[in-house]
Parts: sequence; C-alpha cells; structure tokens
Amino acid sequence: MVALFFSTTILAVVIYRFFPVYFTPLMFIRCAQQFSDDKSLTLHHHWVSMGKISEHMPVAVMASEDQRFLLHHGFDFGAIENAAKNNLHGGKMHGGSTISQQTAKNVFLWPGRSWIRKGFEVYFTFMIETLWSKQRIMEVYLNSIEMGDGIYGVDAVAEYHFHKKAKDLFRDECALIAATLPNPLKFNSAHPGSYIRKRQHQIEQQMRFIPAFPAEGEDVNPETVVGGTYRRR
Repeated sequence: MVALFFSTTILAVVIYRFFPVYFTPLMFIRCAQQFSDDKSLTLHHHWVSMGKISEHMPVAVMASEDQRFLLHHGFDFGAIENAAKNNLHGGKMHGGSTISQQTAKNVFLWPGRSWIRKGFEVYFTFMIETLWSKQRIMEVYLNSIEMGDGIYGVDAVAEYHFHKKAKDLFRDECALIAATLPNPLKFNSAHPGSYIRKRQHQIEQQMRFIPAFPAEGEDVNPETVVGGTYRRR
C-alpha cells in the first residue's frame, strides 16, 4: 500500500508537470454542494498557458499571497511563525500558506484544516517544488485557484467579471482579483466593496517592489535582478 501510494502520487505530479489540470477536487466538491443545495451546476474553467496571462497577474498574487515565492522552497517559515503568533494572541486568523502550498492543496487535496490533510499538503508541496519549476507552479496556481462562485482560474474570472481574456487584464484589475483571493466566495472582483478596494490599493503599492515574473529558463532569484529584468541562466 505504501509503495502504491508513493508510485501513484509521484506519477500524478510528473504528469501534471507537463499536462494541463482541467479538474481539481475542489471543483467536484463545489458542484456537489451546488447539487445538494438545489442550485444550478456552475463551473467555469479555461486552462491557458502563462503566455496568455497578463504579466501583472503573477506579480499581483505574489504581492497579495506570497512575496517570498521566488525565494523559498515551498514553505515560508517566517510567515508561518508570524501567523502562529498572531493566531495565538487572538488576532485575525492567518494561515501562512505559500503559493506552492495552495497549489498542492488545490490540485491534489480537499479543503479543510485537519492534521491529516495538512500532512498530505506538506508532502505534495515538497513534491511539486522538487519536480516542477517555479513557473509551472505559478501557471497551475493561476489556472486552478477558485476566483469566484463557480469560477476557477484567471482566464475564467477575466471573462465573467471583466469581459476580456486573461492576457488583456490591466494592472489594477489583476490587483483587484488578487484582493479577493482570501475568500473569493465572499468577495467579488466584479462588484468590489470598500474593503476590497482598500486591499486592491495596498496590493498595487506592494507590486511596485516586485519585479516582473521570470519566464521559463530565466533565473528565478530576485536578488539577481539587474535593471528590473531577470538574468538568463
């Protein structure tokens, strides 16, 4: 059983290194919830390559979700420690999850806070950080993350909330989408309230300090940035 688990999970990670992720466990779970609530089944998802996504989108999600994405190896222990201290002192709950962890959870696991699921998340995060490039992790993340009610991925939210393709999203629109990610079912990028507008402004300010996301084959270490661009290896 152990050998079967490792062989099948490693195979799945290798396959998704090269092939699009058209469906995730969360998509099926949301459809089941819609069915049980007697709602019409809604699932909007379009897989697109990084070349068809606005260059501002990865910068926006890094500014919002994981500013050390290009530096860490899947786990930002500083953010985890800060989140733990904040939660311990009764502050607003923070998870400290990186983009890599969220990608592992979105693609291979189910939502929840159990220790078992968290253990699997650590395992899959280690696997994708080992077998995928940072560019691939970001590509899968931007295509699989929930961005609205029945909406998954940046191209779908661009179409249904902004009536355009992901490639054509403006900088402020990318920041607006990123501002809703902590709770995309509660916050709507098509009809943002004052709180989301405030978060959007904060994200835009942070985006000024994050260089353009490197293309495949470019050095992903921000410390090697020269003149705002990444050196090629």
